[in-house]
Amino acid sequence: MTAMKKLLGGALLALGLASQPLLAASPPAPIHFGALTWESGNLITEILRTLVEKGYGYPTDTLPGSTVSLEAALAKDDIQVIGEEWAGRSPLWIKSEAEGKVIALGDTVKGASEGWWVPEYVIKGDPERGIEAVAPGLKSVTDLVRYKDVFRDPESPQQGRFLNSPTGWTSEIVNSQKLKAYGLADSFVNFRSGSSAALDAEVSAQIRRGKPVLFYYWSPTPLLGRYKLVQLEEPAFDAEAWKTLSNPNEAHPRGTRSLPARLSIGVSAPFHARYPELVQFFDKVDLPPALLNQTLAHMAEKRLDPRVVAEAFLREQPQVWSAWLPADVAAKVKENLK
Repeated sequence: MTAMKKLLGGALLALGLASQPLLAASPPAPIHFGALTWESGNLITEILRTLVEKGYGYPTDTLPGSTVSLEAALAKDDIQVIGEEWAGRSPLWIKSEAEGKVIALGDTVKGASEGWWVPEYVIKGDPERGIEAVAPGLKSVTDLVRYKDVFRDPESPQQGRFLNSPTGWTSEIVNSQKLKAYGLADSFVNFRSGSSAALDAEVSAQIRRGKPVLFYYWSPTPLLGRYKLVQLEEPAFDAEAWKTLSNPNEAHPRGTRSLPARLSIGVSAPFHARYPELVQFFDKVDLPPALLNQTLAHMAEKRLDPRVVAEAFLREQPQVWSAWLPADVAAKVKENLK
């Protein structure tokens, strides 16, 4: 019996030792990035993923969702990274951050902005294109009530049309509340685009035709660098008024310019603890706005895959990203991009 036990124990030990290389060889779980649907978010995500994969050797993938659902997933660590997070905008982010579930890293694109825009020719005309000014007195959002017929909605011609963000974006909630705050809810149709690509296509089509169009947009984007646009004035930023705009259940919102933009990389708390080297990297990311807009415009005009553009950007602009990484990691990226 003793010999039998020794034999069995030796067999189990050998089996355990034999299985160890198999366990060690199992690939690590990928880092899940949120699949952002707008151009800048898409490109920044692919730049980050490429550096993580080629510099640090971690596998990554992307998971789809709206802005709100991705923030909820980040708080649960169902995803670990949101490549372009407009930090502090949504009540969900604010709550999750206060609870220590999510962290905003860095200030990735300094000078980012958002607001309501019209083509310059709506206010000043465009003699070269034979377009006359149709709203010469339009300066601020409160002027819009006098110009609703200029932006006539084709399906409800008694109202104007405002092109809002896609449903599911935090900015869609804010813009809907702004329509109420500025007394425009009855005079303008709150038209939600199906996606950022649909919003971009609608705005571009109207501008090419020389038609009036009123729309929400943001920077960094290729659109703002492609056309002559005018941002409408809003009241100075007021933190208390902002709370009423970001809360969809607030019955009496008050108008204010949007919260000053801070673009960051959003990460989950477990990610922050698990990958200190990536946290240090993310905290240093700094993309020059002019170069980013130029790259985005090229990507949009040529209809290029964001992953392909990201890799080309990294090959051509090492002076931008090398400072974000330790020297040995930067060297690995350069070698793996060849």
